[in-house]
Amino acid sequence: MSDYQELGSRLAENWACWVVTITLVVAAIIDGRELKVPNWITFPMIASGWIYGTFFSPYAGWEGLLYSLGGTAVGLAVLLPAYAVGGMGAGDVKLMAGVGAWLGATVALYAFAVSAIVGGVIAVGMVLSQGAWQKHRTQFFSILNEFTTIKDPEQLATIAAERKPRMFLLPYGIPMAIGSIAYFAWAGMLV
Repeated sequence: MSDYQELGSRLAENWACWVVTITLVVAAIIDGRELKVPNWITFPMIASGWIYGTFFSPYAGWEGLLYSLGGTAVGLAVLLPAYAVGGMGAGDVKLMAGVGAWLGATVALYAFAVSAIVGGVIAVGMVLSQGAWQKHRTQFFSILNEFTTIKDPEQLATIAAERKPRMFLLPYGIPMAIGSIAYFAWAGMLV
């Protein structure tokens, strides 16, 4: 088999990962411009992931559907706590659920972990570029204190909403795309 045939075979084998990759790039561009990942991207991504899992994945059938639903649940679970307290948009949560719907729970978990690292690096870079280290350091410890002392998620969400206008907003679709795609590449899922 020639190198081109082998490459073509690998790309065909990993087409689902490419669908997710392209969707993440589009979502990141929109999130960067509008600070929002729209439902017209996230809901079809999740539903089509379930269809893929059920009919086209290597586990097609009930096993594939359960694999996809499990991935969706993990994608939701890793970001839902941040959303519940006002630290994350709903679109970001649904986007990670879409990653899980298409690629499963394990991939969603690793993609989230790498995205969290990328997001942290970008956030620190944003703060340093604005010369606001002290302000955000103080806010960080204040938020950490709130998480450890306040047990009511609704109260945490209210406090976060009041604080939001004074904070730098990070369109999380960008680090999610960078981190997820970096993980896909490292894991050999793109070629």
